[in-house]
Amino acid sequence: MNKEYNIMVCVTQQKTCERLIKRGAQIRDQYEGELFVIHVAKEGENFLGKSKEGDALEYLFEKSKAYGANLTVVRSQDVLTTLGDLAQKNHIHLIILGESYENEDKNVVNKLQKKLPEGIEIEAVPVQKKEKVS
Repeated sequence: MNKEYNIMVCVTQQKTCERLIKRGAQIRDQYEGELFVIHVAKEGENFLGKSKEGDALEYLFEKSKAYGANLTVVRSQDVLTTLGDLAQKNHIHLIILGESYENEDKNVVNKLQKKLPEGIEIEAVPVQKKEKVS
């Protein structure tokens, strides 16, 4: 019997979220655990960037459902602290998010790691070449 291993996938924009959710599902399938898809929008901003929120949320819901994931969408003034709180609440072992190209000080992966309790790993999934086109 495998040890429970809960995974949290942090998504920001719908065009890249499926590959992150898919990666989370691949790892989850090796263990007995749950997959959580989380999107935290800063208060006062659109949930998923400039896209139509209803369509974007429906897309995110469908992708999460297709991979057997629990979806949480929340607003917060402090996105990183909220992600840390959700990781603790859901007993997360691994957080998957898209790779950040920011420098050391502004790098989301580094900033999030500092907010997390010990023992929670982060996997940053590299951007695929075709996704870099804006």
